[in-house]
Amino acid sequence: MNKNRLEAFSDGVLAIVITIMVLEIKVPHGDKWSDLQILTPVFLSYVLSFIYIGIYWNNHHHMMHTATKISGKVLWANLHLLFWLSMIPFSTGWMGENNFGAAPMALYGVVLFMSAVAYKILQTTLLRCQGQNSILAKAVGNDKKGLISPLLYLMAIASTWVHPMIAGVIYVLVALMWLIPDLRIEKIIEADKTA
Repeated sequence: MNKNRLEAFSDGVLAIVITIMVLEIKVPHGDKWSDLQILTPVFLSYVLSFIYIGIYWNNHHHMMHTATKISGKVLWANLHLLFWLSMIPFSTGWMGENNFGAAPMALYGVVLFMSAVAYKILQTTLLRCQGQNSILAKAVGNDKKGLISPLLYLMAIASTWVHPMIAGVIYVLVALMWLIPDLRIEKIIEADKTA
């Protein structure tokens, strides 16, 4: 099967997810800079979620770049990931509208956790489809960030009942951890070109 339709569909869904999130930021009534202050929690939750969507899009793009073939299982695993990523606008909106309360912060963590699990399932399914000697298999190796992130999300979810901002700090730390570019795939591709 050709991977182009999967990539185009995924890109379209992620573009819609970002669009839905930005449309949730309602224009305040009033013409003073101070009128924007009420939007601070909504805007901060949007920025964090935008970064997460960007991280997933970037990693998905790199992962799919290595794929030479896909299967029906890969298509379903990709849809599973897109389902959880499409839940981000709802959890983002609830979190921002309720000033980072415990339940909204916990739900946000559940969505991030399930997105991470879904990404790992997609990666594993794609690895099986590509084979042990594929570029992706060489690049993934032992995926420390991929293993640590779900554990941090679980810690964040549990911490919401102690104080929701602990969870917020953990969500930001995980995002920062993933913002550092992962060049494994690019290095493997370049090495294969020169070999």
